[in-house]
Amino acid sequence: MKRKIKRSGEFFVYILECDDGTYYTGYTNSLDERIKRHNAGLASKYTRAKLPVKLVWKKKYRYFKKAFLMEKRIKSLTRLQKEMLVAGRRLDKIL
Repeated sequence: MKRKIKRSGEFFVYILECDDGTYYTGYTNSLDERIKRHNAGLASKYTRAKLPVKLVWKKKYRYFKKAFLMEKRIKSLTRLQKEMLVAGRRLDKIL
């Protein structure tokens, strides 16, 4: 029988704007540290070649699973929908 592990604490879903204007979406439990790692070229292959990156959107979650699912949802959005989210529109209004 598989046991469920309850991961709780602080988890963040975030959108970075890369130097070339593209967006990168991710999740982490340590946002400041993760952005430092991105800008050091240590966090993802995608952002490594597009430095520097800047944080343009974030949302905090209490549970890992909710953050993980939101990251997947945001990654499926179009560029225009992501721009609307970054501009302050709520996700439920976008979809």
